[in-house]
Amino acid sequence: MTVTEDNTRLTPDLLKLAGVIMLGAIMMQLDVTMTNIATNTLLADFDTTLSTIQWISTGPLLAMASVIPIAGWALERFGARTMWMLTLAVFLVASVLCGCAWSVESLIAFRILQGVGAGLILPLAQSILAIAAGPARMGRVMATIGIPALLGPVLGPVLGGLIVTNLSWRWIFFVNVPICLIALVLSPRFLPGARGDAPRVDLDLLGLILLAPAFAAMIYGFAEAGRSGSFLHTPVIAPVLVGLALLAGFAIHAARLGGRALVDVRLLRVRSFAAAAGVITLASGVMFGALGLLPLYFQQVRGEDALHTGLLMIPLGLGMGLSLILGGRLADRFPPAPMVAAGLVLGAVGGLGYTQLAADTGYPAISLAQLASGLGIGAVLVPVMTTAMRGLTPDAIPRASVAVRIFQQLGGSVGSAILFVVLQRQVTTGGAPSPAAVASAFGGTFWWVVGIAVVALIPTLFLPRHLASRS
Repeated sequence: MTVTEDNTRLTPDLLKLAGVIMLGAIMMQLDVTMTNIATNTLLADFDTTLSTIQWISTGPLLAMASVIPIAGWALERFGARTMWMLTLAVFLVASVLCGCAWSVESLIAFRILQGVGAGLILPLAQSILAIAAGPARMGRVMATIGIPALLGPVLGPVLGGLIVTNLSWRWIFFVNVPICLIALVLSPRFLPGARGDAPRVDLDLLGLILLAPAFAAMIYGFAEAGRSGSFLHTPVIAPVLVGLALLAGFAIHAARLGGRALVDVRLLRVRSFAAAAGVITLASGVMFGALGLLPLYFQQVRGEDALHTGLLMIPLGLGMGLSLILGGRLADRFPPAPMVAAGLVLGAVGGLGYTQLAADTGYPAISLAQLASGLGIGAVLVPVMTTAMRGLTPDAIPRASVAVRIFQQLGGSVGSAILFVVLQRQVTTGGAPSPAAVASAFGGTFWWVVGIAVVALIPTLFLPRHLASRS
């Protein structure tokens, strides 16, 4: 069927909406990476232990996991504009409080409040843009969702390093204030309000009681696995088992409730959505694995500081940026299966380059591997996110977006945990942790990244091989 120009063109209003949404999403991603840079400074300023300071990252992560499940319901119940502005306001207030924190305990508490706002930002952004874009423009608009993931790991360490070195760690949080204010001022003008004829949507309270702690428990367990270097410790096994039990209970409950459930599990019966969910889960493991391991290699093996590490990550961001620009356009014109397969191959090629890491590997060679990896990541994420949303009715998109975000978060957490456990074991079995031994451990760990990329080809076989009608 021929698609008219009207429903394929990116109109000025749609571009402005995307710009406003991206302000909030980019701010959240930068905040995460900048805060990680300040860990050593916070340890010294608050004279505390590393196990305590880790809760500055773990606390908001668990808060994000707990609130993600309600994003779809909240959008349906209160409308895009109200929820988006409320989320920004929570993040703004929490950022100011973080910057004014007087103790490590107060900073952890305010960071948890920040996580409540941050957890809603990405699923709301995906839903709002997907509904506004429609099927014919879905790929190009979904590509904008990848921009925060691109800028966060690249600009975050650079900005965080500059702020911590030249100002104070408090400005890592204060810098959010003007961005939040700009987004809040622009939101009433460009975001749609609640529909006057929209039916009242009741909250699936039992689903929330089951799903929110299930998600948070599993995220906590996998984070502990990454920190401890093992999946066999009680602090890892217990929360993961509790999370799985609660998740099984939610699946049974949601199957009975159908479309009224917090997350509509019936979407997994749709072949294209289920295949996209599988690819997203595995590809997130590849992406977050590379984003987590490479900075550690630069710092632990090559002795680079945070600022130079951020600069050395630019080729990865450049590759992602190029593939997001091209992938957004191609996803609206070509079927997803061959695009995703090509992206996974590129990601595997980049991973093979990482497996050759040594203590003296030339930076140009690492940059080429990063470029290939970045091109692959963007080439995968855009078409699979587009496939997951395309063909759904506007009413189904908010809860589908929540499901996609859950798959992304779980895939990234599991992938990161696996890779950090493998890395720690390789360092331990390699004898004395000389730079050569540590570099070899990094190279060996990246074989798992290659393996995950290859496994992701399996659900790719079930993605559509023909572009569906977009009218």
